[in-house]
Amino acid sequence: MKCREMALAGDKNEILGEHGFPSASNVHRSGDKTEDGEDDSKKTRFESCFDQPVDSSVHEIIKLTPSSLPAEHYDAETTEPISCGLSSMDELLSWNRSKANSFNVAVVPLAPREPRLVNCLRRTLVSHDMMGGYLDDRFIQGTNSEAPYAFYHWQYIDIFNYFTHHLVTIPPAVWTNAAHKHGVIVLGTFITEWTNGAAMCEAFLKDEESYRAVADKLVQISQYYGFEGWLINIENALSEAAVKNTPLFLRYLTEQMHERVPSSLILWYDSVIENGELTWQNELNQTNRVFFDACDGFFTNYNWTEENLEWMKEYPGVQGRQADVYIGVDVFARGKVVGGMLETNKALDIIRKHNFSVAIFAPGWVYEVHNKSEFRTNQDKFWALLSDYLYIHQLASRLPFISSFCQGFGKAVYWKGQHETKKSWFNLTAQEIQPLYYHMDLEDHGQVKSSGCPEDAWNGGCSLLLHGLIPATLNTPVCAKIFSLHVPLDSKIMVSVVYKASAGIAISLQLKTTDSSHCSHTDVHEVTLTSMSPKILGNGPLLVSQISELCGNINPHGWIVRCSQLELHGCVLREVCVLIHRDGGSQDTSFSFRLGEIMVLDVDTLQLPVDPVRGLCVDDVVWLCGVGTSPESTSPCLRLCATLRWDYPVESVRHFRVYWRRLRGPDPRIPPGKLELLARAYSNQFRVTELVVPEPPMELELVVEPVISNGFPVPESHWGRRQLSYAEGSEK
Repeated sequence: MKCREMALAGDKNEILGEHGFPSASNVHRSGDKTEDGEDDSKKTRFESCFDQPVDSSVHEIIKLTPSSLPAEHYDAETTEPISCGLSSMDELLSWNRSKANSFNVAVVPLAPREPRLVNCLRRTLVSHDMMGGYLDDRFIQGTNSEAPYAFYHWQYIDIFNYFTHHLVTIPPAVWTNAAHKHGVIVLGTFITEWTNGAAMCEAFLKDEESYRAVADKLVQISQYYGFEGWLINIENALSEAAVKNTPLFLRYLTEQMHERVPSSLILWYDSVIENGELTWQNELNQTNRVFFDACDGFFTNYNWTEENLEWMKEYPGVQGRQADVYIGVDVFARGKVVGGMLETNKALDIIRKHNFSVAIFAPGWVYEVHNKSEFRTNQDKFWALLSDYLYIHQLASRLPFISSFCQGFGKAVYWKGQHETKKSWFNLTAQEIQPLYYHMDLEDHGQVKSSGCPEDAWNGGCSLLLHGLIPATLNTPVCAKIFSLHVPLDSKIMVSVVYKASAGIAISLQLKTTDSSHCSHTDVHEVTLTSMSPKILGNGPLLVSQISELCGNINPHGWIVRCSQLELHGCVLREVCVLIHRDGGSQDTSFSFRLGEIMVLDVDTLQLPVDPVRGLCVDDVVWLCGVGTSPESTSPCLRLCATLRWDYPVESVRHFRVYWRRLRGPDPRIPPGKLELLARAYSNQFRVTELVVPEPPMELELVVEPVISNGFPVPESHWGRRQLSYAEGSEK
């Protein structure tokens, strides 16, 4: 088969029979009609996919027909899964789970944190509005990007809102996953505006049946995609009838969300008032209180003054709910506002003085208007200015606690200090639990600064770089706080640290704990980092081998791997600090310390059996023929696009590695090829896109390797495998 410049769609896949080939009567081409007249490709894909027998090969006949994948959920050129919003009321009211984008479902549950939102008296919301939205972040499996925008100061915020001007903004899964990993609630946006928005409001707010239908769809969408609620923004005038039904719509939506979605929130934006006029008040008052009373919170417009806050603080409608009033701050400083840009801290100073919550709108300003190559520096500078007015939240998840500090983007992907891929990339789902980023002054002009550094990493895209100056007059170790936590420790634990340190310093770890029943008492445990004997942790040759790999006296690629064991029954881990000891001498010591990974593991779980990947299947095959979209692609080739699905407990893995290899072709003298890494996957499904494959007839193998949280290798016998053969077909 000579590959030509055209799109090819694969037939509905067929299971190979006893002799390795399907009978002609059984070959089923996509686009054929079933007995009930429905296109077979519209059937429930998951059921047909998982019906593929274990240890059998899937057979594809290449056929020149267009892809049947929905264009709104898959990139037109590559079939890459993408996130999108809904632009019309018809789209919203016709939405159903069977047509939804399964790739955009959040795979990370909302992590517990302390304090809980209900106990936070001055909250922080970030509303992310950037250049129309759905940019690099629309690619659910990540993308190659030289200079992407990312957010990683999650410990400072309570709520993340993804904002665009689509009627219904569904947050991209990459944002929901990253936020949930840090215990941050995620909100989509429902917005109407201008003449078209007014017409939609008149239609859906005309009666109870209509507004309940819209509310029900919003609840279903939030429930399906796994985020916690909505910012409701009606920025157009309403008729008397419509505005009368608006609080009823809000109340019904709020009640339904609370009933069906844990930790849910519905917030109202300061826009229309009770008579239906579009008049931004820049405060909560009697003209807009009716909307506040019907939902969970109120997001003010940005042109407030301190007098607005002083008045509002005494307003009876606020009493008992001051934390539910989020004072809007536009970082772009459009209009007559307090603060904004690199003076946003001035606005927060006033807001916190009056004990209100804050809604920081468009903090991506640091990315949009500045040199993108200096993004990390500018982002850290911006949030450092605000840090005195923000509150550090503690993750309260149980062990294991693991982070390699990956921010969800980088110049390469690393695994155990080695390059896995060498391209710039972006995927916020890959972001690991983020540390504290700060600049700390010491005596006699000493200082310590922490930042993400993509120049070298242990796992993912960056490491945590601590650097600065320790003055000769300082005789005690510098304590650089890395994490603030609330993690229960109920057993014997193992602590593993991976690092690189400059000459002139020594490193140890400090864990601060409180008694779980008497939290007033704090214990400080200095952890000496050694090459610990695996036999200390248990018996069994497999465990000893695994511990040896994890904690042996090894220095892979210049990294130092050290472990220690502690028994801290009935404690709660509150802080993780690095102690930096100066070796001595009469001179100030400049230092650089790169932290690659920290793991705190429950020793009792290290010997638990590892699950195998089950039910790996292949679905939604599309063939492409051409030069492809990759810059490295220069000649027409046959390219495979296909969805892989499998069953595995996602909560026990960091990611999956997806591989492929050539098994056999028409020439039996050519041996099978080696496994080649395609990408990392972060859920139980992955879309293979634009994979250049040999000309037909051919059989290849697709393989999924789970990478479990503690880093121990999973035996190949537990990997998922599926053979796929393909041959050239003839057009009918």
